[in-house]
Amino acid sequence: MSETNSPPALVKRLAPLAVVALLALAIGVVGGRLLWRSGPAPGPSASATGGAPAGMPGMPDMSGDQKVAPPPGAGDKAVYISPTRQQLIGVRTAVVSHQELDSTIRTVGTLAYDETRVSQVHSKIAGWVEKVFVDYVGKAVRRGEPLFAVYSPELVSTQKEYLLALKARSELGTSQVPATRAAAESLLAAARDRLKLWDVPDEHVAELERTGEVRKSMMFHSPFDGIVLERNAFPGQYITPEMTTFKIADLSRIWALGAVFEYELPLLTMGQEAEIEFPYGQATRTLKGTVSYISPEIDPQTRRVKIRAEFPNPGLKLKPETFVTVVIRTRGGHHLAIPKEAVIDSGAKRYAIVALANGYFEPRPIQVGQPGDEFYPLLAGLEVGDRIATSAQFLIDSETNLQSAMQSMISMPGMDVKGAGAGAKKVAPAVSVSPPAAPQAGTTPAHTGHGN
Repeated sequence: MSETNSPPALVKRLAPLAVVALLALAIGVVGGRLLWRSGPAPGPSASATGGAPAGMPGMPDMSGDQKVAPPPGAGDKAVYISPTRQQLIGVRTAVVSHQELDSTIRTVGTLAYDETRVSQVHSKIAGWVEKVFVDYVGKAVRRGEPLFAVYSPELVSTQKEYLLALKARSELGTSQVPATRAAAESLLAAARDRLKLWDVPDEHVAELERTGEVRKSMMFHSPFDGIVLERNAFPGQYITPEMTTFKIADLSRIWALGAVFEYELPLLTMGQEAEIEFPYGQATRTLKGTVSYISPEIDPQTRRVKIRAEFPNPGLKLKPETFVTVVIRTRGGHHLAIPKEAVIDSGAKRYAIVALANGYFEPRPIQVGQPGDEFYPLLAGLEVGDRIATSAQFLIDSETNLQSAMQSMISMPGMDVKGAGAGAKKVAPAVSVSPPAAPQAGTTPAHTGHGN
């Protein structure tokens, strides 16, 4: 027998293992005694209804909340909630009744010029600007106020032609030849028509006939009251008929441009009353107008429809490009309705939590229409006088779902829980673990890691 396999050597090798085992055993015994000494003292028993233990500081005594029988007509999903629990979770109810289904459309809009009240001033003759009377953008002008004066050689020659035609008519008007008299009249009419086509005022033509003096320049006037938006006329500038000399806008009325969603289109009509609200500290200020335009097409990018409303602008205080909130209110009539907060929308269907008698609640599928500001029109599922939950309904719904899931699990094969209500416990089968066999005398334990 070699020296490494002799009994003294074997005992020497197993001694550390024995010491570790004894230490582990001692730690387990001491820990068990400490846990047993520090264990919780027996306290008051919980109530039979599963409430909080009686006498617990800060907790209500719910030992008196006894479950009652469900009312007639309650379905399988009806769940009982005691009055104390209803108060804790904040259950509120409402009665299904007829309501006014008012709706409000709110959209962000911008103010803009009324395009029917914007005018561009053009000269129908070419010439040079002699004088400008309105010399900056933003100036307020009145109807008939002079804007600028233009010298045009064509205008001067046409006035002279008109004077010659006027003289020829006076000399040839007494001619015995009808053709001569007709030619003199046609020549005068042609010269007068040319002046009118150039927008020469009638009073200027009458003055030309009376005095016989040719005007060197022609005056252009504002077509209406407004604000100058553009100015392209300067003294000494040569202008042509295609040039815009002035652009003037009448701000006595203004547009509000906005956009609404597709589902809001049935609520809009032409001529409907609209309001605008102002941000930036002007929230209390509103202005009323009418809807004047609804676009016939939907924007493919935003899936919205452009609308326009017209508003008066007293004192010209409203400025284009101002951000506003466009508010359109509609009345949907008197209908059987349900509060919006009482409707639970699961995506595929909608339902409400009905408050039954004796503290029972039951989910019930419903059908509703287009919502208003506060109510859904009720199409089917509930009747007048039914009481429904308007708060904590999601907690009640989760309770009914949990109850349904438990019932489904009970009905599954192999889920026998008949004794569960009596406090029966299923004890897991004990698993026997055999200790390792001691090495027999004369045998050599397995040894690896060293070569013989």
